[in-house]
Amino acid sequence: MTETTIAAIATGLTPSGVGMVRISGPDAIPVAGAVFRPVSGIPLEGRKGYTAAFGHIHDGPETIDEGVAVVYRAPRSYTGEDVVELSCHGGVYLMERTLRAVLAHGSVLAEAGEFTKRAFLNGKLSLDQAEAVIELIEAGSAGAARAALAGREGALYREILNVQQSLVAEAAHLAAWVDYPEEDVEELTPASLEDGLEHSRQRLEKLYKGYDSGKLIRNGINTAIVGKPNVGKSTLMNLLSRYERSIVTDIPGTTRDVVEESVQVGGYLLRLADTAGLRQTEDKVESIGVEWSRKRMESSDLVLAVFDLSHPIEEEDLSLLRLMEGRAVIAVLNKNDAATPEDCRAWEVEVGKVISNVVVMSARSGGGLEKLEEMIPRVLGLNRIDDSAAMLANERQRDCVKRSLDALEEAVQAVRLGITYDAVSVCLEDAVSPLMELTGERVSDVVIEQVFERFCVGK
Repeated sequence: MTETTIAAIATGLTPSGVGMVRISGPDAIPVAGAVFRPVSGIPLEGRKGYTAAFGHIHDGPETIDEGVAVVYRAPRSYTGEDVVELSCHGGVYLMERTLRAVLAHGSVLAEAGEFTKRAFLNGKLSLDQAEAVIELIEAGSAGAARAALAGREGALYREILNVQQSLVAEAAHLAAWVDYPEEDVEELTPASLEDGLEHSRQRLEKLYKGYDSGKLIRNGINTAIVGKPNVGKSTLMNLLSRYERSIVTDIPGTTRDVVEESVQVGGYLLRLADTAGLRQTEDKVESIGVEWSRKRMESSDLVLAVFDLSHPIEEEDLSLLRLMEGRAVIAVLNKNDAATPEDCRAWEVEVGKVISNVVVMSARSGGGLEKLEEMIPRVLGLNRIDDSAAMLANERQRDCVKRSLDALEEAVQAVRLGITYDAVSVCLEDAVSPLMELTGERVSDVVIEQVFERFCVGK
């Protein structure tokens, strides 16, 4: 437990229906009691945990606002300390005035993430669960929120802990077999040792390989909309955005810059980029936009390549198709409402030779949008991911698993080569240490500070 009592505004500093000041620490209840007077006359110090009282917030003799005080008593609180949450009307002035009154009675202003940091230090959360809190706050889609909630509820912690315990058990068995050969210790054979280590290695490898896909769920899918001028790229952008984000005209080359927008499609966040039409041009400004479009396409996770069904296939279309080879791409055959069935079939056959994922639609009317939305996660393999399962959330966690995996692979190789068990034991120690760092069981103060510097004040 820490000696200081901290306080901060825990809701956004914008006008809203309700605002809340959170207080945590050994003097949280006396500090709150100095500014809050329940209408019942029962002081906060006399209340049990998990109870609420209606009353008035005061700054000295002056009444600031009416509000509600919720009392949590240690250790049954978010931070593991005594906590009081004062809810008032959500005006910025009222929240700041309430906080000022609380600070005047012995609390100090909380640092960024300090409430969650205290929860970690007091054993209420593992370090990876604490990181999931900020992931929840920053979640931009349903998939990201589900993944973050799974992390907050301990899905990753449990998986890492299970692997860690298996490795510790193997190390203990190994030590007992080597150091006490005369004791009645279960026989340890190279085959049984390798099987146990290989099982743990595969579990870590699954986590490690799933990182990039999980990153798309959490951070969003960088998506470039590309195609020749006037094929309907901006119309598609507006359809996906649900409003007119890009200028749409019949004049080729209208879009000269990369227009960006984040949208939710099928529970996933798409970071869309409507790019300039890909073509040869003498216009200096437009040519810069074309070059930017190519670079954006190359760096994207997903490409929506748009083609105009109402015109015959040209060499420029075939060139664009060749550019798409080897990429995660969906061919959007647009303007089917202005094309004949024969034209549509001809386009599908030609495009299908290069791109297997094809959607025939009309971006103007919205016909075919549902099929496009269904295809996006399938092309990226996201439909095969259980976003409520254990998932690595950031580069720190990924690095910990990678170091553990490398050490474990060395251990497996040492067993196969018949190297002494002492060397295998060293590898196992090297494999366990990063896992303990991931969960925060054994971690430096520097790493802890780096984790919580992402947090906002009040959380």
